[in-house]
Amino acid sequence: MFKEFQEFISRGSVVDLAVGVIVGAAFNSLVSALTTYILNPLIGLFIGQIDLTDMKFQFLGATFLIGDFINALINFLIIMFVIFMIVKLMNKMRRDGSRSKFDENVEETDPQLEYLQQIRDLLRYQQRNDHNRRY
Repeated sequence: MFKEFQEFISRGSVVDLAVGVIVGAAFNSLVSALTTYILNPLIGLFIGQIDLTDMKFQFLGATFLIGDFINALINFLIIMFVIFMIVKLMNKMRRDGSRSKFDENVEETDPQLEYLQQIRDLLRYQQRNDHNRRY
């Protein structure tokens, strides 16, 4: 069981996922600090309150604390914008035909040649099956 676990952990995708989670958590704390210590005071200057976490309103005797929700909303928007920009950059790199260092050895093939090779392989497969059915 330990060997299976070791093989599972040593796969590249698991390690990549772990790195992504750690980087995401660090990025989240950075965005939270940006929102709490820089953006909130700036927004607070315009609406007359310095600390948005204390922002509340009352309606029919009920008090609604909306400051934390506004902080979470600002964090969400910042993170989603950064993710959007990363995905946009990755899509542009794919469209431009940019290759990684691993793709340098891959040769471009003619699509017609690929189709002909697929037809050839299919015919070989069918011929083998027909030969096996006769006997």
